[in-house]
Amino acid sequence: MKKSGFLEGTVIATAAIVITKILGMLYVIPFYAIVGVKGSALYAYAYNIYVIFLDISSAGVPSAMSKITKEYQTLGKEEAKIRAYKLGRKMIFYISLVAFIILFVFAKGIATMILGDLSGGNTIEDVTFVIRCVSTAILVIPFLSVTKGYLQGHNVIGVSSTSQVIEQLVRIAIMLIGSYLGIKVFGLSLRDSVGIAVLGALFGGLAAISYIFIKIKKDKNELFDSEAKKDRISDKTIIKKIWAYAIPFIVISVALSIYSFIDMVFISRTMTFLGYDAAQTEFVTTAVTTWAGKIGMIVNSVAMGLTVSLIPNIVEAYTLEKWNLVETRFNKAMQIIIVVCTPMILGIAFLSTPIWSVFYGTEQIALGSLVLKVYILLSLFFNLHMITSSTLQSLNKFKLVFFTTILGYVINASLDVPLMILCHKLGFMPFIGACLASVIGYSTSIIITLVKLNKEYNLSYMKTLKVSLKTLIPSAIMVGVILILNIFVNYEVESRLSCILYIGGISIIGAVVYLVIAHKIGIFNEVFGKNYLNRIKKRLHIKNKEV
Repeated sequence: MKKSGFLEGTVIATAAIVITKILGMLYVIPFYAIVGVKGSALYAYAYNIYVIFLDISSAGVPSAMSKITKEYQTLGKEEAKIRAYKLGRKMIFYISLVAFIILFVFAKGIATMILGDLSGGNTIEDVTFVIRCVSTAILVIPFLSVTKGYLQGHNVIGVSSTSQVIEQLVRIAIMLIGSYLGIKVFGLSLRDSVGIAVLGALFGGLAAISYIFIKIKKDKNELFDSEAKKDRISDKTIIKKIWAYAIPFIVISVALSIYSFIDMVFISRTMTFLGYDAAQTEFVTTAVTTWAGKIGMIVNSVAMGLTVSLIPNIVEAYTLEKWNLVETRFNKAMQIIIVVCTPMILGIAFLSTPIWSVFYGTEQIALGSLVLKVYILLSLFFNLHMITSSTLQSLNKFKLVFFTTILGYVINASLDVPLMILCHKLGFMPFIGACLASVIGYSTSIIITLVKLNKEYNLSYMKTLKVSLKTLIPSAIMVGVILILNIFVNYEVESRLSCILYIGGISIIGAVVYLVIAHKIGIFNEVFGKNYLNRIKKRLHIKNKEV
């Protein structure tokens, strides 16, 4: 199997995640049209709680397995590495089984907690049924995550990334075909049709597992050395190490999911308390916690791709005590986030109205586009938080991971309701307060992490600061060009074709402006390096020219 370096692995993983998230964005257009606002809210309720339980059962496993695989491989302990993988698979089986039973048995209680006193929309019985349907995926996805982590620890990013795309394709196919046939052909209830749709997660996981095992079978000797001499490392030591590495990742992932879940509960309860009707409350709640997030994930995929490649590379540098390399790779990750995500966030914010129209139609479009405009700004903080947290975990700074994550969560949860009420009294929509609370929580965690890394490892962020300031130049010019274009170019908000053409034209012009200016002032050379850029140009048959 082909192995990838840091930058190449980052590009491969990010490309796969971007493709996955684009598919995840596009499917909502037909799905939203099939099940409507009420059906989409029902889907969001079940899926948000499923993600939390999925995180509990498997979120830390791929990263922990990647970390322990790279560590043992770097130290030449081949047999212990293979044994860790086998033990990890056994552990995840029992954990996922327990998580499935809990979610299935207590689905009604969870549904009651989500809906509270809300009436006039989905019922507790509806939410309970869909939660139980989606819970079956927990028996499959965690098992898949162990093998992905093992491959990533060997820097085999391509197979792991391809499996993600396959998983998403199958999941979406089941969702769309199942919900359409259920409602339009067989006349099933909305609840039953959404229940079929969420089963797509189960079948997507099965398809991805099948693909990975086929690829492993072809290169089994490369990944599993059957003649490796037994290492003097006990199973108990390996299990402790897996737990020690996995728990911080689980805490991070669960906290991020809880951010969304807490917002969902607090937004719903607070808007009901403030006198908003059920239809508007469900719309805003699911728009903030699910549907705006579907669009925002295209930005968040940059950090997700980075962490896949960043973790094993940071672990390798840390194990060999190459602190300059740790600093370089950490700063590169931060710089990529800033350089790539900034124009994406600004573009989506300025195009929020036509984007919302394309994905979700024109029903309550003013409110929906406002939600997207505010929510997308969270993406930068989310991405930076993911990179800083992943770096801490790679450096075995588990106590600091727990502290910063829990502190950020507590701040977010504590400020949600007060800031929502404050925004309402100031004449703004309450959800803006919830988003602001999340920004404050993320920012607190990020700042503490940067300070601690600087004090303990003497990491410098001057190059990242320099790149950040440089990025303001092409960003500002791009925004200026978009504002000027908005004066002369019009579109029909109720026409999806008109909106798509408008978004495409503005996006292409904005991207060209940003890329050209960023390249001219040397940003890409600083972040990616001339050698890597020249390799890309060579593949694209672009002649190298000094800028």
